[in-house]
Parts: sequence; structure tokens; C-alpha cells
Amino acid sequence: MARAVVMRPKIMLFDEVTSALDPELVGEVLEVIRDLAQHEDMAMVLVTHEMDFALDIADKVLFLDEGVIAEQGSAKEVIEHSQNERLQSFLSRFRS
Repeated sequence: MARAVVMRPKIMLFDEVTSALDPELVGEVLEVIRDLAQHEDMAMVLVTHEMDFALDIADKVLFLDEGVIAEQGSAKEVIEHSQNERLQSFLSRFRS
């Protein structure tokens, strides 16, 4: 990630960047991405299962189901007020 940031790209793509990391490292990686989002002039596309992080940081969220965009909108609209049954089922696994 550091090598890519040094190149000052206009866009960064993160595909499940936290998968297979222990909880401490997940927090560190998400903090780096949060810092980039707040201080760098670049667009970011982030594929993640970290729903709280997406809700906190994303300007726009897309939910893909079998490779098709099933729902899109602001993070709050999609994550907190989804109308899509498949997405509601998915999100229910993250809520207590």
C-alpha cells in the first residue's frame, strides 16, 4: 500500500484488503485508509465486509449480488435503510 501511495495515484483500488488479517492489523489498515480518505486527493474503491467502516467512510456504496449492482446510494441509505432483501439478509449477520 505504501509503494502505491508514494506514486500519488488518482485512484486506489482495495479488494478485501483486511481479509486474513488479525484484528490488530485490521484496525491499523483501516486507519491508514481512513487517513488517506481524509487527507489525500484521490478516489478510492474499496471492496469490504467491514460494514461499520464502510458506513463511516464511504461517500457512495454499491451492493453487488452475483456480479450485478443490486443497490446503490449513500452509505446511510444502503447500509441502514436497504430495501433489498438479499442485502438485508447479509447485513443482519453483522448486527447483534
